[in-house]
Order: sequence, then structure tokens, then C-alpha cells
Amino acid sequence: MDESEDTPKDFIMLKSEKLSVDEVSELVVSPYCGAVSLFIGTTRNNFEGKKVIHLEYEAYTSMAETEITKICRDVRQKWPSVKHIAVHHRLGVVPITEASVIIAVSSPHRAESLEAVMYCINTLKASVPIWKKEIYEDEYSWKENKECFWANSEK
Repeated sequence: MDESEDTPKDFIMLKSEKLSVDEVSELVVSPYCGAVSLFIGTTRNNFEGKKVIHLEYEAYTSMAETEITKICRDVRQKWPSVKHIAVHHRLGVVPITEASVIIAVSSPHRAESLEAVMYCINTLKASVPIWKKEIYEDEYSWKENKECFWANSEK
């Protein structure tokens, strides 16, 4: 395979079904890359001493996809050797231990893919219109990301 046949691709998905680590990681594999880095954000069963039952996510889908596309573009400018990027985020109810977000990046060497994955998750939390509601035993709470620029500008 000529490297021109393996053109860089972005795989962006927002869906209500369970996310698959295997599916996301397989999307970014390339014979020209020696590294695939992953971030998997899962639902934990507690927050500040409260028992979390599950999470619920809502999104402004078209805007979220546009913002994730911008993140992918920024990654390619910062790390030109990055080959493929996959960002899958779950919407709706996400039970304890299941993935809310999976990000995978491939590159020839590990440093670029590791740095790009960290940039992707941090920037996603700061700029993408996806909202999280934590459901506890007898209450719930909408959570803002501390990285979120629009939430912090009002304070």
C-alpha cells in the first residue's frame, strides 16, 4: 500500500448506543504508524461522597460535531505526523463503568499520539457543547466542566 492510499481521516460520532473501544481503536490503525493512543472516559460510581447511579449526556449535535472537527484540524496543525483521529462520544444514559467518550489517535511515534489525545480530551471538555447530568440516589446535578470557557466567563 502506498502511503497516499492511507490518507489521514477523522472519525467523529455522537451516539446513544454503547461505545466500543475495539471499534474506535481499529478505525485509526495504519501500517504507517507505530502508535495508537487511547483515552477512555468512563462513568464512576461516586462524586464528592455521593453515590452516582448513572450519567446522562445531551448535546447540540451539529455544533458539537463542528467543534470536534475543529479540534481534529488543530491536532493536525500541532502534530503534522498524526495519521487518523477518532472521537466517539455517547449521548443519553451512560451506566457505571461504561464509556462516555473514547478518543484514539495514530501516529508514527508515541509522543505525538499521546500529546494529541490529551489535547483532544482537554479541548473537547473546554469547547464542545455536550452537557453532563449526574444522577445520584435522591437528586441530580448538571455538571459544568471546569475547562469550559463559556461557564467561566460568567463568574
